[in-house]
Amino acid sequence: MEQPFGPPTLLEAADLISEQLVGYRVEIIGSQIAATPPPNAPHSRSLTDIMVPFLAAGLHGEETQVLQGIGLRLPNGPSDYAVPDLAVVDGDIDEHYADNNCCDPGVFRLVLEVTSSNHDYDLKIKPTAYAGAGVPVYVVVDRKYRKVRVLTDPSDGEYRLHAVHHPGQSFELPASVGAPVTLSVDTVLGPEK
Repeated sequence: MEQPFGPPTLLEAADLISEQLVGYRVEIIGSQIAATPPPNAPHSRSLTDIMVPFLAAGLHGEETQVLQGIGLRLPNGPSDYAVPDLAVVDGDIDEHYADNNCCDPGVFRLVLEVTSSNHDYDLKIKPTAYAGAGVPVYVVVDRKYRKVRVLTDPSDGEYRLHAVHHPGQSFELPASVGAPVTLSVDTVLGPEK
């Protein structure tokens, strides 16, 4: 007996892309599929340098955890999800599995992206997605323009507060992440090329 064949669903298409582009990060945001190449060494180094203050503040334990590449279910569309570079989440995240290897957005205290080839995506598409999901803090380490953006106070699909930090500056993240965390822009951006 023949099975009916039709176009793949968004999730099926994303899975096919993941199989074909091994190592790429595939996301569905706004019902659009995006595939980001694997990070290069400077991107990974920046991410590691960012994690150090989070770990030193004690954010990786029972109350909260610091995780890389964890799926965040987005409420924007039936198949939408994002995979932020770094996240601070509630310690009981395993109890909040949604679907498709993603977790409920309510357990995310902070998401962070280090820009790479998807620069515009991190600055234009993801703020709306993360704010729509109610993620309290979105941090963008903008390596192209050498600044760190901290977006807070999500409401109606947008962040109402935007702070921009430049080389030579340090800043403290909002208390909602779970502990005092101060980041140095120079450290998280790394040396200028």
